Amino acid sequence: MADEKIIFSMNGVSKILPHNNKAIIKDIYLSFFYGAKIGIIGLNGSGKSTVLKIIAGVETPT
Repeated sequence: MADEKIIFSMNGVSKILPHNNKAIIKDIYLSFFYGAKIGIIGLNGSGKSTVLKIIAGVETPT
């Protein structure tokens, strides 16, 4: 992957709910490479939608 272009990355991103200090996601590291197909999978309530909202700029990490 050294010759592939990174088009997006997240380093050490976390999201903590302010009302109960619960970590929805903690220390996420992602890199998306040009031309790659991406899938985000996980159990219900594991933070998939939260990660996508942070990527889209709808939510901010804490």
